[in-house]
Amino acid sequence: MGEMKRYQLRIGDQWCDAADGKVLESINPLNQQAWALIPQATASDVDAAVQAARHAFETEWRSTNGLQRAALMHELANLLESDTERMAQLETTDNGKVIRETRVQMRFAARNYRYFAGWADKLQGESIPLDRPELVDFTTREPRGVAALITSWNSPIAILANKLAPALAAGCTVVIKPSEMASVTTLAFAELCERAGFPPGVINVVTGDGSVGAALTGHPDVDLISFTGGTATGKAISRAAAEHLTPVTLELGGKSANIVFADADLEQAVTGAVAGIFAAAGQTCIAGSRLLVQRDIYDQVVAQVCERARAIRIGDPRDENTEMGPMATQGQHQRVLDFIERARTQGAKLAAGGRVPQGEVYGRGYFVEPTVFSDVAPDSELAQEEVFGPVLAIIPFDTEEQAIAIANGTAYGLVAGLWTQNLARAHRVARQLQVGGVWVNTYRTNAAQAPFGGVKASGSGRERGMHALDEYLEIKNLMIDLSNEARDPFAIRT
Repeated sequence: MGEMKRYQLRIGDQWCDAADGKVLESINPLNQQAWALIPQATASDVDAAVQAARHAFETEWRSTNGLQRAALMHELANLLESDTERMAQLETTDNGKVIRETRVQMRFAARNYRYFAGWADKLQGESIPLDRPELVDFTTREPRGVAALITSWNSPIAILANKLAPALAAGCTVVIKPSEMASVTTLAFAELCERAGFPPGVINVVTGDGSVGAALTGHPDVDLISFTGGTATGKAISRAAAEHLTPVTLELGGKSANIVFADADLEQAVTGAVAGIFAAAGQTCIAGSRLLVQRDIYDQVVAQVCERARAIRIGDPRDENTEMGPMATQGQHQRVLDFIERARTQGAKLAAGGRVPQGEVYGRGYFVEPTVFSDVAPDSELAQEEVFGPVLAIIPFDTEEQAIAIANGTAYGLVAGLWTQNLARAHRVARQLQVGGVWVNTYRTNAAQAPFGGVKASGSGRERGMHALDEYLEIKNLMIDLSNEARDPFAIRT
Protein backbone atom coordinates (compact mmCIF):
# COMPACT_ATOMS: atom_id res chain seq x y z
CA MET A 1 0.00 0.00 0.00
CA GLY A 2 3.00 2.27 -0.40
CA GLU A 3 3.41 5.39 1.70
CA MET A 4 -0.26 5.87 2.49
CA LYS A 5 -0.87 7.47 5.87
CA ARG A 6 -2.82 5.34 8.29
CA TYR A 7 -5.15 7.37 10.47
CA GLN A 8 -6.52 6.41 13.89
CA LEU A 9 -9.71 6.86 15.87
CA ARG A 10 -9.86 9.49 18.59
CA ILE A 11 -11.49 8.06 21.73
CA GLY A 12 -11.08 9.82 25.07
CA ASP A 13 -7.39 10.64 25.48
CA GLN A 14 -6.25 7.94 23.04
CA TRP A 15 -5.45 7.64 19.34
CA CYS A 16 -6.15 4.02 18.48
CA ASP A 17 -6.83 1.56 15.68
CA ALA A 18 -10.18 -0.15 15.39
CA ALA A 19 -10.61 -2.90 17.96
CA ASP A 20 -10.15 -5.59 15.30
CA GLY A 21 -7.56 -3.65 13.29
CA LYS A 22 -9.67 -3.36 10.14
CA VAL A 23 -9.21 -0.39 7.81
CA LEU A 24 -10.85 1.15 4.76
CA GLU A 25 -9.07 2.73 1.80
CA SER A 26 -9.80 6.34 0.99
CA ILE A 27 -10.02 6.75 -2.81
CA ASN A 28 -8.90 9.88 -4.65
CA PRO A 29 -11.73 10.63 -7.12
CA LEU A 30 -9.29 12.30 -9.53
CA ASN A 31 -7.49 9.06 -10.35
CA GLN A 32 -9.29 6.25 -8.44
CA GLN A 33 -6.13 5.60 -6.41
CA ALA A 34 -6.15 4.69 -2.71
CA TRP A 35 -4.19 7.36 -0.83
CA ALA A 36 -5.03 6.95 2.89
CA LEU A 37 -6.26 4.32 5.34
CA ILE A 38 -8.99 4.98 7.88
CA PRO A 39 -10.17 2.69 10.69
CA GLN A 40 -13.28 0.57 10.29
CA ALA A 41 -14.57 1.01 13.83
CA THR A 42 -16.48 -1.71 15.67
CA ALA A 43 -19.52 -1.47 17.92
CA SER A 44 -17.18 -1.72 20.90
CA ASP A 45 -15.22 1.27 19.58
CA VAL A 46 -18.45 3.25 19.31
CA ASP A 47 -19.42 2.29 22.85
CA ALA A 48 -15.99 3.33 24.15
CA ALA A 49 -16.32 6.70 22.39
CA VAL A 50 -19.80 7.30 23.82
CA GLN A 51 -18.64 6.36 27.30
CA ALA A 52 -15.63 8.67 26.97
CA ALA A 53 -17.93 11.49 25.95
CA ARG A 54 -20.28 10.72 28.86
CA HIS A 55 -17.44 10.71 31.37
CA ALA A 56 -16.06 14.01 30.06
CA PHE A 57 -19.51 15.59 30.17
CA GLU A 58 -20.33 14.50 33.71
CA THR A 59 -16.91 15.13 35.27
CA GLU A 60 -15.64 18.26 33.54
CA TRP A 61 -17.18 19.77 30.45
CA ARG A 62 -20.69 20.56 31.68
CA SER A 63 -19.18 22.55 34.55
CA THR A 64 -16.61 24.34 32.37
CA ASN A 65 -17.83 27.91 32.19
CA GLY A 66 -18.69 29.63 28.94
CA LEU A 67 -15.66 31.90 28.99
CA GLN A 68 -13.34 28.89 29.16
CA ARG A 69 -15.23 27.04 26.42
CA ALA A 70 -15.06 30.14 24.24
CA ALA A 71 -11.29 30.45 24.72
CA LEU A 72 -10.80 26.86 23.52
CA MET A 73 -13.05 27.43 20.53
CA HIS A 74 -11.14 30.57 19.53
CA GLU A 75 -7.88 28.64 19.76
CA LEU A 76 -9.36 25.91 17.57
CA ALA A 77 -10.35 28.57 15.03
CA ASN A 78 -6.80 29.96 15.14
CA LEU A 79 -5.34 26.53 14.44
CA LEU A 80 -7.75 25.83 11.61
CA GLU A 81 -7.03 29.18 9.99
CA SER A 82 -3.27 28.67 10.22
CA ASP A 83 -3.63 25.15 8.80
CA THR A 84 -6.06 26.09 6.03
CA GLU A 85 -3.83 25.10 3.13
CA ARG A 86 -2.96 21.63 4.42
CA MET A 87 -6.57 20.90 5.41
CA ALA A 88 -7.88 22.17 2.07
CA GLN A 89 -5.43 19.98 0.15
CA LEU A 90 -6.48 16.95 2.20
CA GLU A 91 -10.16 17.57 1.58
CA THR A 92 -9.70 18.21 -2.14
CA THR A 93 -7.78 14.94 -2.42
CA ASP A 94 -10.45 13.11 -0.46
CA ASN A 95 -13.62 14.31 -2.22
CA GLY A 96 -12.55 16.10 -5.40
CA LYS A 97 -13.91 19.55 -4.55
CA VAL A 98 -11.86 22.32 -6.14
CA ILE A 99 -9.10 23.74 -3.95
CA ARG A 100 -10.43 27.28 -4.12
CA GLU A 101 -13.64 26.17 -2.48
CA THR A 102 -12.11 23.91 0.17
CA ARG A 103 -9.90 26.81 1.26
CA VAL A 104 -12.96 29.00 1.65
CA GLN A 105 -14.75 26.27 3.56
CA MET A 106 -11.89 25.93 6.06
CA ARG A 107 -12.02 29.66 6.75
CA PHE A 108 -15.81 29.59 6.97
CA ALA A 109 -15.62 26.72 9.45
CA ALA A 110 -13.23 28.79 11.59
CA ARG A 111 -15.72 31.67 11.40
CA ASN A 112 -18.41 29.37 12.76
CA TYR A 113 -16.27 28.44 15.77
CA ARG A 114 -15.65 32.11 16.48
CA TYR A 115 -19.32 33.00 16.11
CA PHE A 116 -20.50 30.33 18.52
CA ALA A 117 -17.63 31.04 20.92
CA GLY A 118 -19.32 34.42 21.30
CA TRP A 119 -22.48 32.68 22.51
CA ALA A 120 -20.80 30.32 24.98
CA ASP A 121 -21.01 32.71 27.95
CA LYS A 122 -24.42 34.18 27.00
CA LEU A 123 -26.72 31.21 27.43
CA GLN A 124 -28.90 32.85 30.02
CA GLY A 125 -32.48 31.93 30.84
CA GLU A 126 -35.36 34.27 31.60
CA SER A 127 -37.39 35.43 34.57
CA ILE A 128 -41.11 34.75 34.20
CA PRO A 129 -43.68 36.81 36.16
CA LEU A 130 -46.48 34.61 37.56
CA ASP A 131 -50.00 35.37 38.80
CA ARG A 132 -49.04 34.91 42.47
CA PRO A 133 -46.47 37.42 43.71
CA GLU A 134 -44.97 35.05 46.29
CA LEU A 135 -43.81 32.73 43.51
CA VAL A 136 -40.55 33.37 41.68
CA ASP A 137 -40.08 31.57 38.38
CA PHE A 138 -37.11 31.43 36.03
CA THR A 139 -35.54 29.20 33.42
CA THR A 140 -32.04 27.93 32.73
CA ARG A 141 -30.62 26.58 29.48
CA GLU A 142 -28.55 23.48 30.08
CA PRO A 143 -26.56 21.22 27.73
CA ARG A 144 -28.34 18.06 26.60
CA GLY A 145 -25.27 15.86 27.08
CA VAL A 146 -23.61 13.56 24.53
CA ALA A 147 -24.24 14.51 20.92
CA ALA A 148 -23.74 12.18 17.94
CA LEU A 149 -22.65 14.27 14.95
CA ILE A 150 -22.86 12.47 11.60
CA THR A 151 -21.59 14.25 8.49
CA SER A 152 -21.60 13.65 4.74
CA TRP A 153 -18.77 13.39 2.21
CA ASN A 154 -19.37 16.51 0.15
CA SER A 155 -18.14 19.15 2.68
CA PRO A 156 -16.89 17.31 5.80
CA ILE A 157 -15.27 20.17 7.73
CA ALA A 158 -17.82 22.84 6.86
CA ILE A 159 -20.73 20.56 7.75
CA LEU A 160 -19.02 19.48 10.96
CA ALA A 161 -18.60 23.13 11.99
CA ASN A 162 -22.36 23.63 11.63
CA LYS A 163 -22.81 21.00 14.35
CA LEU A 164 -19.71 20.97 16.52
CA ALA A 165 -19.52 24.73 17.07
CA PRO A 166 -22.97 25.08 18.71
CA ALA A 167 -22.52 21.76 20.54
CA LEU A 168 -19.30 22.97 22.19
CA ALA A 169 -20.73 26.40 22.94
CA ALA A 170 -23.74 24.76 24.61
CA GLY A 171 -21.53 22.53 26.77
CA CYS A 172 -22.18 19.20 25.06
CA THR A 173 -19.57 16.53 24.39
CA VAL A 174 -19.58 14.78 21.03
CA VAL A 175 -18.92 11.61 19.09
CA ILE A 176 -18.31 12.45 15.43
CA LYS A 177 -18.91 9.96 12.65
CA PRO A 178 -17.88 11.25 9.18
CA SER A 179 -18.81 9.54 5.93
CA GLU A 180 -16.57 6.59 5.16
CA MET A 181 -16.17 8.16 1.69
CA ALA A 182 -14.34 11.21 3.09
CA SER A 183 -13.04 10.85 6.65
CA VAL A 184 -9.45 12.08 6.42
CA THR A 185 -10.00 15.76 7.16
CA THR A 186 -12.20 14.97 10.16
CA LEU A 187 -9.45 12.82 11.67
CA ALA A 188 -6.88 15.51 10.88
CA PHE A 189 -9.20 18.08 12.46
CA ALA A 190 -9.36 15.99 15.64
CA GLU A 191 -5.60 16.52 15.92
CA LEU A 192 -6.24 20.27 15.91
CA CYS A 193 -8.84 19.83 18.65
CA GLU A 194 -6.28 18.04 20.80
CA ARG A 195 -3.71 20.79 20.16
CA ALA A 196 -6.29 23.44 21.07
CA GLY A 197 -6.51 21.92 24.55
CA PHE A 198 -10.00 20.44 24.72
CA PRO A 199 -10.22 17.99 27.64
CA PRO A 200 -10.04 14.28 26.70
CA GLY A 201 -13.41 12.84 25.77
CA VAL A 202 -15.03 16.13 24.78
CA ILE A 203 -14.41 15.46 21.07
CA ASN A 204 -14.28 11.84 19.87
CA VAL A 205 -14.14 10.53 16.29
CA VAL A 206 -15.12 7.09 15.03
CA THR A 207 -14.95 6.17 11.34
CA GLY A 208 -16.21 3.40 9.12
CA ASP A 209 -19.21 2.26 7.14
CA GLY A 210 -22.92 2.39 7.91
CA SER A 211 -22.62 -0.17 10.70
CA VAL A 212 -20.71 2.42 12.73
CA GLY A 213 -23.46 4.98 12.24
CA ALA A 214 -26.09 2.40 13.20
CA ALA A 215 -24.23 1.55 16.41
CA LEU A 216 -23.94 5.23 17.27
CA THR A 217 -27.51 6.32 16.50
CA GLY A 218 -28.92 3.30 18.33
CA HIS A 219 -26.75 3.78 21.43
CA PRO A 220 -28.87 4.29 24.56
CA ASP A 221 -26.40 6.77 26.10
CA VAL A 222 -26.51 9.27 23.21
CA ASP A 223 -28.63 12.30 24.16
CA LEU A 224 -29.14 13.82 20.72
CA ILE A 225 -28.28 13.15 17.09
CA SER A 226 -27.45 15.64 14.34
CA PHE A 227 -27.23 14.19 10.83
CA THR A 228 -26.45 15.63 7.41
CA GLY A 229 -26.96 13.37 4.42
CA GLY A 230 -29.55 11.64 2.28
CA THR A 231 -33.24 11.53 3.09
CA ALA A 232 -33.41 7.72 3.16
CA THR A 233 -30.60 7.55 5.71
CA GLY A 234 -32.26 10.33 7.70
CA LYS A 235 -35.42 8.25 7.95
CA ALA A 236 -33.42 5.22 9.12
CA ILE A 237 -31.71 7.32 11.79
CA SER A 238 -35.06 8.66 12.97
CA ARG A 239 -36.36 5.12 13.35
CA ALA A 240 -33.29 4.07 15.33
CA ALA A 241 -33.49 7.16 17.53
CA ALA A 242 -37.15 6.52 18.29
CA GLU A 243 -36.21 3.41 20.28
CA HIS A 244 -34.71 5.65 22.98
CA LEU A 245 -36.71 8.81 22.16
CA THR A 246 -33.46 10.51 21.21
CA PRO A 247 -33.97 13.98 19.68
CA VAL A 248 -32.78 14.24 16.06
CA THR A 249 -31.78 17.20 13.90
CA LEU A 250 -31.83 16.35 10.19
CA GLU A 251 -30.28 18.32 7.34
CA LEU A 252 -31.25 16.29 4.30
CA GLY A 253 -31.58 16.58 0.55
CA GLY A 254 -33.08 19.20 -1.70
CA LYS A 255 -34.48 19.84 -5.14
CA SER A 256 -34.24 23.58 -4.94
CA ALA A 257 -35.92 25.97 -7.35
CA ASN A 258 -34.02 28.95 -8.72
CA ILE A 259 -36.77 31.22 -10.10
CA VAL A 260 -35.96 33.87 -12.70
CA PHE A 261 -38.62 36.45 -13.46
CA ALA A 262 -38.62 38.51 -16.66
CA ASP A 263 -37.65 41.70 -14.82
CA ALA A 264 -34.47 40.16 -13.33
CA ASP A 265 -30.97 41.36 -14.04
CA LEU A 266 -30.24 38.53 -16.49
CA GLU A 267 -26.46 38.64 -16.24
CA GLN A 268 -26.72 38.38 -12.48
CA ALA A 269 -29.37 35.67 -12.66
CA VAL A 270 -27.47 33.51 -15.15
CA THR A 271 -24.33 33.76 -13.02
CA GLY A 272 -26.35 32.71 -9.99
CA ALA A 273 -27.94 29.83 -11.87
CA VAL A 274 -24.58 28.50 -13.08
CA ALA A 275 -22.98 28.84 -9.64
CA GLY A 276 -26.04 27.35 -7.99
CA ILE A 277 -25.78 24.03 -9.83
CA PHE A 278 -22.22 23.61 -11.11
CA ALA A 279 -20.26 24.82 -8.09
CA ALA A 280 -19.07 21.78 -6.13
CA ALA A 281 -20.02 19.75 -9.23
CA GLY A 282 -23.60 19.94 -8.04
CA GLN A 283 -22.78 17.80 -5.00
CA THR A 284 -24.50 20.00 -2.46
CA CYS A 285 -27.91 19.84 -0.84
CA ILE A 286 -28.57 23.49 -1.72
CA ALA A 287 -27.89 23.02 -5.44
CA GLY A 288 -30.30 25.04 -7.55
CA SER A 289 -31.04 21.98 -9.64
CA ARG A 290 -34.33 23.31 -11.01
CA LEU A 291 -34.12 26.58 -12.94
CA LEU A 292 -37.59 28.05 -13.40
CA VAL A 293 -37.58 30.77 -16.08
CA GLN A 294 -40.44 33.06 -17.12
CA ARG A 295 -41.38 32.34 -20.71
CA ASP A 296 -40.69 35.89 -21.98
CA ILE A 297 -36.94 35.37 -21.37
CA TYR A 298 -36.81 31.58 -21.51
CA ASP A 299 -34.91 31.07 -24.76
CA GLN A 300 -32.43 33.79 -23.89
CA VAL A 301 -31.67 32.34 -20.47
CA VAL A 302 -31.35 28.78 -21.79
CA ALA A 303 -28.86 29.92 -24.41
CA GLN A 304 -26.77 31.90 -21.92
CA VAL A 305 -26.75 29.12 -19.31
CA CYS A 306 -25.66 26.56 -21.90
CA GLU A 307 -22.91 28.85 -23.16
CA ARG A 308 -21.62 29.33 -19.62
CA ALA A 309 -21.88 25.60 -18.87
CA ARG A 310 -19.80 24.66 -21.91
CA ALA A 311 -17.10 27.14 -20.87
CA ILE A 312 -16.58 25.69 -17.36
CA ARG A 313 -13.01 24.45 -16.87
CA ILE A 314 -13.13 20.82 -15.73
CA GLY A 315 -10.04 19.08 -14.38
CA ASP A 316 -7.70 18.43 -11.51
CA PRO A 317 -9.35 20.02 -8.46
CA ARG A 318 -5.92 20.93 -7.06
CA ASP A 319 -5.29 23.21 -10.06
CA GLU A 320 -6.07 26.85 -9.24
CA ASN A 321 -7.70 27.31 -12.65
CA THR A 322 -10.10 24.38 -12.37
CA GLU A 323 -13.72 25.41 -11.88
CA MET A 324 -15.29 21.93 -11.52
CA GLY A 325 -13.72 18.72 -10.35
CA PRO A 326 -14.89 15.09 -10.40
CA MET A 327 -17.72 13.39 -8.61
CA ALA A 328 -16.61 12.35 -5.14
CA THR A 329 -17.26 8.61 -5.45
CA GLN A 330 -17.63 5.92 -8.08
CA GLY A 331 -21.19 5.26 -6.97
CA GLN A 332 -22.17 8.90 -7.29
CA HIS A 333 -20.51 9.10 -10.72
CA GLN A 334 -22.58 6.20 -12.02
CA ARG A 335 -25.75 7.54 -10.38
CA VAL A 336 -25.38 10.87 -12.19
CA LEU A 337 -24.72 9.21 -15.55
CA ASP A 338 -27.76 6.99 -15.06
CA PHE A 339 -29.95 10.04 -14.29
CA ILE A 340 -28.74 11.73 -17.48
CA GLU A 341 -29.50 8.67 -19.61
CA ARG A 342 -33.00 8.28 -18.16
CA ALA A 343 -33.75 11.99 -18.66
CA ARG A 344 -32.78 11.70 -22.33
CA THR A 345 -35.17 8.79 -22.82
CA GLN A 346 -38.00 10.44 -20.87
CA GLY A 347 -38.41 13.45 -23.14
CA ALA A 348 -36.20 16.19 -21.67
CA LYS A 349 -34.14 18.08 -24.22
CA LEU A 350 -30.37 17.73 -23.70
CA ALA A 351 -29.09 21.26 -24.32
CA ALA A 352 -25.48 20.95 -23.09
CA GLY A 353 -23.09 18.34 -21.76
CA GLY A 354 -24.37 14.94 -20.80
CA ARG A 355 -21.20 12.91 -21.24
CA VAL A 356 -17.94 11.95 -19.57
CA PRO A 357 -15.46 14.55 -20.92
CA GLN A 358 -12.84 13.24 -23.33
CA GLY A 359 -9.15 13.08 -22.40
CA GLU A 360 -6.70 11.00 -20.43
CA VAL A 361 -7.18 12.78 -17.10
CA TYR A 362 -10.96 12.43 -17.37
CA GLY A 363 -10.78 8.72 -18.08
CA ARG A 364 -9.03 8.07 -14.78
CA GLY A 365 -11.40 10.13 -12.64
CA TYR A 366 -15.11 10.37 -11.87
CA PHE A 367 -15.87 13.23 -14.26
CA VAL A 368 -19.18 14.34 -15.80
CA GLU A 369 -19.67 17.32 -18.09
CA PRO A 370 -21.78 20.23 -16.81
CA THR A 371 -25.17 19.15 -18.13
CA VAL A 372 -28.26 21.19 -19.00
CA PHE A 373 -31.69 19.86 -19.90
CA SER A 374 -34.36 22.26 -21.17
CA ASP A 375 -38.13 21.90 -21.53
CA VAL A 376 -38.21 19.62 -18.49
CA ALA A 377 -41.65 18.54 -17.30
CA PRO A 378 -42.23 19.63 -13.68
CA ASP A 379 -43.46 16.16 -12.71
CA SER A 380 -40.61 14.22 -14.36
CA GLU A 381 -38.00 12.28 -12.44
CA LEU A 382 -35.33 14.85 -13.30
CA ALA A 383 -37.46 17.63 -11.78
CA GLN A 384 -38.52 15.63 -8.73
CA GLU A 385 -35.52 13.58 -7.57
CA GLU A 386 -32.21 14.82 -6.18
CA VAL A 387 -29.39 14.02 -8.62
CA PHE A 388 -26.56 15.44 -6.49
CA GLY A 389 -24.47 16.19 -9.53
CA PRO A 390 -23.89 18.82 -12.24
CA VAL A 391 -27.25 18.37 -13.95
CA LEU A 392 -29.64 21.30 -14.38
CA ALA A 393 -33.33 21.00 -15.26
CA ILE A 394 -34.73 24.17 -16.87
CA ILE A 395 -38.51 24.59 -16.65
CA PRO A 396 -40.57 27.40 -18.23
CA PHE A 397 -43.40 29.18 -16.44
CA ASP A 398 -45.84 31.94 -17.34
CA THR A 399 -47.24 33.44 -14.14
CA GLU A 400 -46.09 34.06 -10.60
CA GLU A 401 -48.67 31.61 -9.31
CA GLN A 402 -47.46 28.92 -11.69
CA ALA A 403 -43.83 29.44 -10.58
CA ILE A 404 -44.83 29.04 -6.93
CA ALA A 405 -46.80 25.86 -7.67
CA ILE A 406 -43.90 24.31 -9.59
CA ALA A 407 -41.37 25.34 -6.93
CA ASN A 408 -43.49 23.79 -4.16
CA GLY A 409 -44.34 20.71 -6.20
CA THR A 410 -41.66 18.35 -4.83
CA ALA A 411 -41.21 16.40 -1.62
CA TYR A 412 -38.27 18.63 -0.68
CA GLY A 413 -38.17 22.04 0.94
CA LEU A 414 -34.63 23.19 1.66
CA VAL A 415 -33.96 26.51 -0.09
CA ALA A 416 -35.02 28.54 -3.11
CA GLY A 417 -33.71 31.45 -5.16
CA LEU A 418 -35.61 34.43 -6.56
CA TRP A 419 -34.34 36.78 -9.26
CA THR A 420 -36.42 39.94 -9.67
CA GLN A 421 -36.11 43.70 -9.39
CA ASN A 422 -39.60 43.91 -7.88
CA LEU A 423 -39.23 44.03 -4.10
CA ALA A 424 -42.95 43.48 -3.49
CA ARG A 425 -42.86 40.35 -5.67
CA ALA A 426 -39.79 39.06 -3.81
CA HIS A 427 -41.59 39.33 -0.46
CA ARG A 428 -44.85 37.96 -1.84
CA VAL A 429 -43.31 34.90 -3.48
CA ALA A 430 -40.86 34.18 -0.66
CA ARG A 431 -43.72 33.96 1.85
CA GLN A 432 -45.43 31.28 -0.25
CA LEU A 433 -42.42 29.06 -0.89
CA GLN A 434 -42.36 25.92 1.26
CA VAL A 435 -38.67 26.02 2.13
CA GLY A 436 -36.37 26.77 5.04
CA GLY A 437 -34.58 29.65 3.33
CA VAL A 438 -34.91 31.96 0.35
CA TRP A 439 -32.18 33.89 -1.47
CA VAL A 440 -33.16 36.98 -3.46
CA ASN A 441 -30.79 38.10 -6.24
CA THR A 442 -28.07 35.84 -4.87
CA TYR A 443 -27.59 32.11 -4.48
CA ARG A 444 -25.44 29.75 -2.42
CA THR A 445 -24.46 32.56 -0.06
CA ASN A 446 -23.93 31.56 3.58
CA ALA A 447 -23.27 33.31 6.88
CA ALA A 448 -22.45 31.99 10.33
CA GLN A 449 -25.21 34.19 11.80
CA ALA A 450 -27.97 33.03 9.44
CA PRO A 451 -30.00 29.92 10.35
CA PHE A 452 -30.02 27.07 7.84
CA GLY A 453 -32.28 24.05 7.49
CA GLY A 454 -35.26 22.67 5.64
CA VAL A 455 -38.86 21.53 5.84
CA LYS A 456 -40.72 18.55 4.38
CA ALA A 457 -38.31 15.83 3.17
CA SER A 458 -35.37 18.21 3.55
CA GLY A 459 -35.27 17.71 7.30
CA SER A 460 -35.99 19.45 10.58
CA GLY A 461 -34.12 21.67 13.00
CA ARG A 462 -31.68 24.46 12.25
CA GLU A 463 -27.94 24.85 11.94
CA ARG A 464 -25.88 28.06 12.13
CA GLY A 465 -27.17 31.22 13.74
CA MET A 466 -28.32 31.48 17.33
CA HIS A 467 -31.21 29.11 16.60
CA ALA A 468 -28.73 26.22 16.24
CA LEU A 469 -27.99 26.42 19.96
CA ASP A 470 -31.53 25.30 20.75
CA GLU A 471 -30.75 21.89 19.25
CA TYR A 472 -28.10 21.29 21.95
CA LEU A 473 -29.82 22.87 24.97
CA GLU A 474 -32.65 21.88 27.28
CA ILE A 475 -34.88 24.39 29.03
CA LYS A 476 -35.26 23.81 32.78
CA ASN A 477 -37.88 25.69 34.78
CA LEU A 478 -37.39 26.62 38.45
CA MET A 479 -40.28 27.80 40.64
CA ILE A 480 -39.68 29.03 44.21
CA ASP A 481 -42.34 29.77 46.84
CA LEU A 482 -41.14 32.64 49.03
CA SER A 483 -44.19 32.75 51.33
CA ASN A 484 -43.12 30.07 53.88
CA GLU A 485 -46.81 29.45 54.57
CA ALA A 486 -48.26 26.04 55.36
CA ARG A 487 -50.61 24.86 52.62
CA ASP A 488 -53.24 22.18 52.18
CA PRO A 489 -51.14 19.42 50.55
CA PHE A 490 -54.11 18.21 48.51
CA ALA A 491 -55.18 21.60 47.16
CA ILE A 492 -54.51 22.45 43.54
CA ARG A 493 -52.34 25.55 43.39
CA THR A 494 -52.28 27.93 40.44
